[in-house]
Amino acid sequence: MGFDYIECALVSLNLENEEEYAAKLPLFMDSPLPVSAFNIFFPGDIKVVGPEVDLERLQRYIHKAAKALNQIGAKTVVLGSGRSRNIPDGWERSRSEEQFVQLLSHIGEEFAGTGVTLVIEPLNKKESNLINSVSEAVSFAKQVNHPSVRVLADFYHMDEEKESLHTLIDNKSWLHHIHLADTGRFSPGTGQYPYDQFVAALQTAGYEGMISAECTVRDPEVEQRESLAFMKRVFG
Repeated sequence: MGFDYIECALVSLNLENEEEYAAKLPLFMDSPLPVSAFNIFFPGDIKVVGPEVDLERLQRYIHKAAKALNQIGAKTVVLGSGRSRNIPDGWERSRSEEQFVQLLSHIGEEFAGTGVTLVIEPLNKKESNLINSVSEAVSFAKQVNHPSVRVLADFYHMDEEKESLHTLIDNKSWLHHIHLADTGRFSPGTGQYPYDQFVAALQTAGYEGMISAECTVRDPEVEQRESLAFMKRVFG
């Protein structure tokens, strides 16, 4: 169809199951289309904030993820994982923020030298109560200040939160990855999202990184071709 790469879910590698991981890894390494990006970093039962954090399990998982991503040749991995990072009731926000900064620092160190960059994904408030805007994500990345930790902007989540597109310009030096969707979280070009404004903001920001469509696809054969043509047209 003409796509440059595919973005897959990191959890689909089943990193904690040696037998399944060994069977899955070659599929990603031998993919005809490069698996240059991954999302869904953590399975939902791995908590990264709150009282249930299992540091040993967390560190094992991150170490294995860094090795796998490097072997596959991925360039970017997205840290959304709303279920993993939600602040539990009764747990102090300040403690959660400290835990998240420590997590990012650890990932940054593990990713050093692998060629992989972690991007923090802001999620809308229905999916997470921690980091709901690009500027919030950038504030965490700045605290970590590691070259392997940057930020993603997701058009869907930005629209849900009514976030100003000017934030793409304000935070241009931290942007490393983009997710696209359209009205209803369907394929780009099928709705009413203000793509002309979004593209103009990215162009003003000088963004030259990867762009993935992360959305619900109802008719893959038709929508994927049409969405790719739409994206190529609007992004020039």
